[in-house]
Amino acid sequence: MNRRGHLKAIATAAAVASGALTFASNAMAADTIKVGVLHSLSGTMAISETVLKDTVLMAIDEINAKGGVLGKKLEPVVVDPASNWPLFAEKTKQLLGQDKVAVIFGCWTSVSRKSVLPVVEEMNGLLFYPVQYEGEELSKNVFYTGAAPNQQAIPAVDYLMSKAGGGAKRWVLLGTDYVYPRTTNKILRAYLKSKGVAEKDIDEKYTPFGHADYQTIVADVKKFAQGGKTAVVSTINGDSNVPFYKELGNAGLKAKDVPVVAFSVGEEELRGVDAKPLVGHLAAWNYFMSIKSPANTEFIKKWSDYAKAKKLPGSEKPLTNDPMEATYIGINMWKQAVEKAKSTDTDKVIAAMAGQTFKAPSGIVSKMDEKNHHLHKSVFIGEVKADGQFNVVWKTPGPVKAKPWSPYIQGNDKKPDEPVKK
Repeated sequence: MNRRGHLKAIATAAAVASGALTFASNAMAADTIKVGVLHSLSGTMAISETVLKDTVLMAIDEINAKGGVLGKKLEPVVVDPASNWPLFAEKTKQLLGQDKVAVIFGCWTSVSRKSVLPVVEEMNGLLFYPVQYEGEELSKNVFYTGAAPNQQAIPAVDYLMSKAGGGAKRWVLLGTDYVYPRTTNKILRAYLKSKGVAEKDIDEKYTPFGHADYQTIVADVKKFAQGGKTAVVSTINGDSNVPFYKELGNAGLKAKDVPVVAFSVGEEELRGVDAKPLVGHLAAWNYFMSIKSPANTEFIKKWSDYAKAKKLPGSEKPLTNDPMEATYIGINMWKQAVEKAKSTDTDKVIAAMAGQTFKAPSGIVSKMDEKNHHLHKSVFIGEVKADGQFNVVWKTPGPVKAKPWSPYIQGNDKKPDEPVKK
């Protein structure tokens, strides 16, 4: 064979091999169901979101070990939108358009969810959103597995107003400056006024993402509290919680004097803080790691084993929290819905999600509402302990149905209680 013929033979063989590899690759892809994971792994929100990425990966490993879904293994596609809100939209387009994922688990802040929302609606994708939020939204393409305001914010304020909660008369609404804190505080301001709280007894303050100097703000809170029994409602998000809680400790602002109830601080956020000066301050969630139930014992062990096996940061002291539970519920409910629908088709899965139930780590059977794409969830209020865990001091008798449209916002009585079909 001459040199030219030899080269042609090599090229032909390479092309055949390449084609075979391409076919094998495509065949392999056809044997998996791709799952998008859309959480900030860098930037100000990484402190909260990284662990949710790992929760999804743990659940995928668990599902795959039991045979996958519809006879196929789940294949995670992890992207990092880097606490950059417009980048959440771009990464969503990539996941749905390029990677062809069947579902996305992701977002923490409402501004990131609002960035993703028009994309999943336009491309008819599916987003499972695992964090408490301000409500005032319903989408055909989103399932909200975190709390609506009536499953967190309103019960927390009711508790602080009660005798058991200290009988607060004055209120500091302190948050990060974006849609979730501002809308939640709009709802709370209207609710407090409906309970007879005067305008002069409500102080509203906001700081930017990544804010680190809380000395002046904490001093202002102490001064405001001289006017009567005061409570602070904190909707601070991300790594700003660390300097805020450190400043509370530095200023000696104790829970018995001015209790702080947080809606975005759990076990993970307290990891980097000396919790001893914060004992007695509060958080309102639908799950705490300290809850005693066989389901929670199993969940904590699964997570501990996974974190240690993967050598994850903090695996020497594995922690679970509310958004992790909401993430875990979401992916398991999605699996059940896909199996019920016998398809990953978005519209078929949406229909199959209605009424899905799952025994949550909290020990409560969570149910996806038949209409409004929100979970029925129990509410717990916990006090910070010296070890950074929470002691549950109050809980609802059972699961509470979400009310995405707050009755304290004018005009919400005319809003539909289910997502508009598009």
